[in-house]
Amino acid sequence: MSFCVLPSGAKTLRNVTVPASLIGQSGDLITTDLTITNGKITQTDAGQPVETVIDMKGAMVFPAFVDMHTHLDKGHIWPRASNPDGSFMGALETVHADHANWTASDVEARMDFALRCAYAHGTKAIRTHIDSLDALASSSFGVVKRMQDKWAGKIELQASCLVAVDKIFKDQGDFPAIAKIVADAGQILGSVTYPVPDLKERLLDFFYFAVMYDLDVDFHVDETDDPTSDTLRTIAETVIELGFKNRVTVGHCCSISVMTEETADEIITLVAKAGLNVVSLPMCNMYLQDRYKGRTPRWRGVTMAHELNAAGVNVSFASDNTRDPFYAYGDLDMIEVMREATRICHLDHTDVPWVNAFLTNPATACGFDTPSLTVGAPADLVICNARGWTELFARPQSDRVVLRDGDPIDRALPSYSELDDIVS
Repeated sequence: MSFCVLPSGAKTLRNVTVPASLIGQSGDLITTDLTITNGKITQTDAGQPVETVIDMKGAMVFPAFVDMHTHLDKGHIWPRASNPDGSFMGALETVHADHANWTASDVEARMDFALRCAYAHGTKAIRTHIDSLDALASSSFGVVKRMQDKWAGKIELQASCLVAVDKIFKDQGDFPAIAKIVADAGQILGSVTYPVPDLKERLLDFFYFAVMYDLDVDFHVDETDDPTSDTLRTIAETVIELGFKNRVTVGHCCSISVMTEETADEIITLVAKAGLNVVSLPMCNMYLQDRYKGRTPRWRGVTMAHELNAAGVNVSFASDNTRDPFYAYGDLDMIEVMREATRICHLDHTDVPWVNAFLTNPATACGFDTPSLTVGAPADLVICNARGWTELFARPQSDRVVLRDGDPIDRALPSYSELDDIVS
């Protein structure tokens, strides 16, 4: 049950707490009023007075969230495809075996379930990665198109193909056809990189298609605790050498955190020079990284978010996997992501407005509309029963209110039992 009941239609939300950066001001949190008219945020004193005024008693308000790195095609397969040991290799092998079950109807049911969860939690825009080898690209991108149509006006959905870098060749193998599918769908070209002897050649073949089709690109990068895995460096160097101008996103970037400070600084400088967008996935990486049976993990698995931000890099955080072999938990809830990222990455006790890393930063990286609480912005809001950060993060905010076009939505989450016939 929501912590308060708000009416539909025009209204003024008096005495709300908002992040200053989201109303174009400096500082941390600000108390203000928000007036909603015709589904948008308007001037409090503009035009006809709004008769409905609600004292929100300091409740925190955010724009609807942007979740820029998910895996909706894998989501919720855990009951039939659980990770045997919680390891990264266990996840890879289990998902690969489960590809045999990924019919269009199977992927569509699970993807729609996940989007219903994200919508109820207050997310407005999502990028998902799509496993594209094993002849999955055509079918799964077809599902993405159906989901884009079904969820139009509620969740803006992007998709990026996911292909191992050693399978990328300009004139052979499956990648030329996959790149054409991605281009025809108007989506994102993607790959997962790790150290291979011919990495630079494979990246040049990858960017050949990105340039030919004028596509943004998105990489899974160095998702390991091996300090010799530095494909992030090669990606940045290649982007600089090619003068590639479209958006480039690099996700995970875990290994940089276990390199020497000197080596990490060199790579961060290159990342900044190349203009790469970095997205960290703290919940999934804390689950997978540094996992060895019978041994307590020694590090948190995440990238160097503070150092990258200080260097001028656009840094974001996102959900990643949900209830699949790569992450057994999660529900595409960006407030959970923000709460856990704050704890795992120490985003508190800093003057950096890290709230942007869950809203405006991922929107910039993906090309989504910029979330805002300024006049003229859509009244797509997430309202929490908290008056400051410690109250917000102390509880899961399961009683939050979500407004779309200024009106409250039904936040009832789908039951996992709906998927029983598919994943059991």
